[in-house]
Amino acid sequence: MQYSKLGKTGITVSRICLGCMSYGDKKWRDWVLTMDDAREHFATAVESGINFFDTANVYSIGVSEEVTGRWLGEMAKRDEIVVATKVHGPMASGLNRAGLSRKNILEACDASLRRLKMDFIDLYQIHRWDYTTPIEETLEALDSLVRAGKVRYLGASSMAAWQFAKALHLQKENGWHRFVSMQNHYNLVYREEEREMNPLCIDNGVGLIPWSPLARGFLAGNRDKGGTGPTARAKTDDFAKNMYFREYDFEVLSVVEQIARERSVTPSQIACAWILRAPGVTAPIIGATKLSHLKEAIAAVDVKLTADEAAALEKPYRPHPILGHEQPRPARMIQAR
Repeated sequence: MQYSKLGKTGITVSRICLGCMSYGDKKWRDWVLTMDDAREHFATAVESGINFFDTANVYSIGVSEEVTGRWLGEMAKRDEIVVATKVHGPMASGLNRAGLSRKNILEACDASLRRLKMDFIDLYQIHRWDYTTPIEETLEALDSLVRAGKVRYLGASSMAAWQFAKALHLQKENGWHRFVSMQNHYNLVYREEEREMNPLCIDNGVGLIPWSPLARGFLAGNRDKGGTGPTARAKTDDFAKNMYFREYDFEVLSVVEQIARERSVTPSQIACAWILRAPGVTAPIIGATKLSHLKEAIAAVDVKLTADEAAALEKPYRPHPILGHEQPRPARMIQAR
């Protein structure tokens, strides 16, 4: 395994982050692996040198955090791993069980700590932007968690670049602890983040930890044009079908598969190698429901693309609409009189 600093922080993380949405309760998604089935995945990750693990309170409505905490508590030394989780999504019915209000953030953090069975969270992330809560309230609440010792670092996930820039400015202006990472939607068939978000993060020393670096399995090269594939997740993942599978996405995939054949590696490893060399990327978040897929991702760290290969992979790309987060609400226009 190789390692890198997370943005401009002093914390060291593996170049692969294990995404833990795949582990939890089948009542939430029938493709997730339950507690016992997930054990081997965590054992393989720890043995390979992965020290970075990402989950969220909303994954399996808390059960993913329980699985993550159980196996890391058994297999890893707490001071050698970096555990990330997220807050925003609804955890139950009720007026205050979701979003980024001070009330929900503080209560959700305590609940995550109980499920993880940990004294602190290394990286606490806002899962999306909350249009119903003043961002100042959110940022002050997050800062208070760091000052209380419950959280070490703060991160954010998919949003508009102007929103993230506003948050970073307010944190600096008020002396609040700043976001050190951005978990955004970024891969070979969705590169819209290269326009604004990625340059913003690089300029501010914010580490990129992209979600869906393999386009929810599309870049594995085993999906047909109807969106189905060999895994239980592939057969039921309507979210992926709505984001990818355009004709020009398959043009990118064709180059991925060609270079994979030439290199005698898998298409997934080529896609992973590409994002590992992308400017600003600290660690892509890899989710796996099969152990072989996790092992492929671990081995991809050692696959180094040439400049010509990277250029060939990027050439077929065509612009996409915003995918992966809610588009900002337009300002009300004043009608000319």
